[in-house]
Amino acid sequence: MDVTTTAGLTAASALLGVEVVERKGAGHPDTLADGTAEAISRAYSRYCLEEFGAILHHNTDKTSLLGGAADVRFGHGELTAPVQVLVNGRITAALGDHAIPVADIVTTAARDYLAGALPLLDVARWVDVRPRLTQASSPGAVSDPGAAAREASRQRWFAPRTLDDLAERHRMFSNDTSAGVAYWPLGIAEQLALHVEEQLTSEAFRAEHPYYGTDIKLMVVRHGPRVQLTVCVPQIARETPDLDTYIARRTQARDLITHLASTIAPEHHLTVSVNTRDDDSRPELYLTATGSSIESGDEGVVGRGNRANGLISMLRPWSAEGVSGKNPVYHVGKLYNLAAAEAARRLHEETGLDCAVALVSQSGRDLTDPWQAIVQSSGPNPIGNAHVRQVIADVMGDLGTLRDQLLDGKLATA
Repeated sequence: MDVTTTAGLTAASALLGVEVVERKGAGHPDTLADGTAEAISRAYSRYCLEEFGAILHHNTDKTSLLGGAADVRFGHGELTAPVQVLVNGRITAALGDHAIPVADIVTTAARDYLAGALPLLDVARWVDVRPRLTQASSPGAVSDPGAAAREASRQRWFAPRTLDDLAERHRMFSNDTSAGVAYWPLGIAEQLALHVEEQLTSEAFRAEHPYYGTDIKLMVVRHGPRVQLTVCVPQIARETPDLDTYIARRTQARDLITHLASTIAPEHHLTVSVNTRDDDSRPELYLTATGSSIESGDEGVVGRGNRANGLISMLRPWSAEGVSGKNPVYHVGKLYNLAAAEAARRLHEETGLDCAVALVSQSGRDLTDPWQAIVQSSGPNPIGNAHVRQVIADVMGDLGTLRDQLLDGKLATA
């Protein structure tokens, strides 16, 4: 592992500077796509562990959701066409003669996840799951009369005869050349985007305010001590009898967000705008049947939404990798982003400095030995090379803990 350390990172705690931060809420179509892909990967992984004692090769990180159609008016909202879940990817369908019920696993996991995320969506009636899965190997499986017979051949990547055909059981290596990027701590705008959305989509808030949906989107712009928030907050049609009620609750949402934001950033001057596209005179409003725009024409795609830390922070380093749905065993696009986040947190805790970490893999290299590790920190001097090397080595040696957290659903991927 080549280690590079530099200084000059702007401290997130500084009142100076600018932040531009977006968060797509729990009911946003892109967040739903990420969650669905990860739920499918998790369900498939658990099946494999229970049946075989190992996770077979799979990736569902190209999953997308195609919006349905809905009839919405004051006091009434219902779907008229289903949401389609297009599960694109590759999943091992059998281990030797043991066939895996892939279609059942995929369909059940997708519907269960969406039912939990959108309780008003009748998933049995209005969710159409369409698996589009193959077992083709990636490039590298060169045709050769004797290749398929060899143990752990690339031609056996998605068609293993036994567990011995899983190459990672012989040597755990990076499946790709990629980079995982993360930083810590969060800036004020990032904290606002994260915590305001989490509050507005929490079970307690939804129980107290059943007329708000969860397809919430925040854009937070901070310029020094001045912070401006633009927030989209859907309302549930059947809980909203008329325009006056909708307008009153829109105002209430603005007041609630302003109060919550002021507790998070008491030293900042806050301005909050809600549902700025509404046209009350027409009326054209953010009124929904289920609380999400996925019900009516919108689409969601894995990797288009929040990064692994739950944010889209425009002026921070970040990776374009879609983390959700990737194999948790060896896929660097998943593991390196999460490992970089853990390394940044540990380095901050041990030094008190703000840290940004990039872990760069090299296809075929040992998974726990990144090709490059780059750390930028705040302050005038870089963190010592030996210190960085030890922290990253410790994190990479503990990837098993990250995998366990992913399989338990305790580690967010978007």
